[in-house]
Amino acid sequence: MAGNRPLWRWIGAAAAGVLAGLALPPWGCPPLLWLALVPLWALGPAPALLWGGAAVLISHRWLLWLHPLDWVGVPLPLSLPLCLVLWLLLGVVAAVLVGAWRLLVQRLGPERLSTAVLAAAVWGLAEVLLAKGPLFWIGVGSAVLPGDRALAGLAQLCGAGGLAALQLLLAWWLWRWLTAWVSQRPTAWRSAGAWLLVVLVLHGCGWCLLPVAGAAGDPVALLVLQPAIPTREKFSWTQQQALLRRLASAQAQAERLGVDALVLPEGALALGETLPRESQVEVLSGGFRLSGSALRSSVLRFAPGALQPVQAIDKHRLVPLGEWIPGAAWLSWSGLSAVGGVTFGEPSRVLQRPDGPIGVAICYEIADGAALAAAARDGAGWLLASANLDPYPAQLQGQFAALAQLRAIETGRWLVSAANTGPSLLVDPAGAVRERLPLQGAGTLAVALEARSALTGYSRTGEWPLLLLAALGMTRRIQSRVRQS
Repeated sequence: MAGNRPLWRWIGAAAAGVLAGLALPPWGCPPLLWLALVPLWALGPAPALLWGGAAVLISHRWLLWLHPLDWVGVPLPLSLPLCLVLWLLLGVVAAVLVGAWRLLVQRLGPERLSTAVLAAAVWGLAEVLLAKGPLFWIGVGSAVLPGDRALAGLAQLCGAGGLAALQLLLAWWLWRWLTAWVSQRPTAWRSAGAWLLVVLVLHGCGWCLLPVAGAAGDPVALLVLQPAIPTREKFSWTQQQALLRRLASAQAQAERLGVDALVLPEGALALGETLPRESQVEVLSGGFRLSGSALRSSVLRFAPGALQPVQAIDKHRLVPLGEWIPGAAWLSWSGLSAVGGVTFGEPSRVLQRPDGPIGVAICYEIADGAALAAAARDGAGWLLASANLDPYPAQLQGQFAALAQLRAIETGRWLVSAANTGPSLLVDPAGAVRERLPLQGAGTLAVALEARSALTGYSRTGEWPLLLLAALGMTRRIQSRVRQS
């Protein structure tokens, strides 16, 4: 196959894929992504395979930090090969998906505007659907953050899927301009001016959509604990005692400050473990519970004065291989989690509380913007992201923070993140990080926010704008075929 195509096509596809992976968070550079997407439109389906694989291998290289896995029972000689296989397998899946998308574009005719509209909408919808499954973490719709909050403001109308479609359309237009410029067409520079004007207008509209600062709901005061307990050492006696001391100290601090709730990260409490002391402050803690005989990873709610949880919301979107593997009932291996196999909870992300419902994303669920938009639609006044990202590097923590910013913009809600080693932060509805704790260190963060009830356009309509865009592209393509015939 390679012999039938100039070598530069393959080199260009690989280089563009690498650029696309670098353009995603934690950098978040949309112009770099637009340039990286141009070869995806210009080259054929086969180079697109290389583009997709390279983009995901670069953006998901943090998977290699799973090594060593001896602490969960994987023999050390097998640890690095297993991590490499997982990383490469994800790249292969991405390559197949991008290649299939580019094959559709090729058959419809990539130079047609109707094809671009339809293909961009299909990509955006695919990111939304994949975010509800086990394999998707971050896509091109997230590339706007943290570097371009103005463009990210459009997510209030169309969500991350809409942002993905928009960036693909901008890249398609850029490709068509470059083609006209190389061909020395007289209209090339006029097209470039129109492209630049549209980019400026989009930024202006996005910035205007971002809500202004100021009270817009009931005030809420929280204390966030970042215990910074290394996951690989979490179950040692020394680290367990350190965790209990930090929990008890945070409870006492929460009482002194008079906050509404103390927030602890994912997995802070082991199965059956109680709070170290009674407190007159509500506690929202990551932990584990049994539902019948099924183990659930949850956010547990402790009422003031209670040592045992009175409510819980279970994790619905589980990490493949880490918490869940297909056919686990017939296999002796329960995955890479030290707590064993975890089962799925209910899809709703709303935790009902006496002080008002909230939307909850447990670790991996921060990637599913549609679920949190549904939680806002169902009455959630603010969002809580509970995570344990240890032992992953700062790259993954930066991606998590960018996704948290995007979820806040999509829903128009304040978002609080509580993570074991970070990022523990407060994001306002405009996607600005107001406060945060340093990564990797233990500490507490007192934050103030407002519970909101107003709905953004995306919370109201979901993916309907993308579906209408796809219908428009399909209609124009059918009309074009009818005229040609």
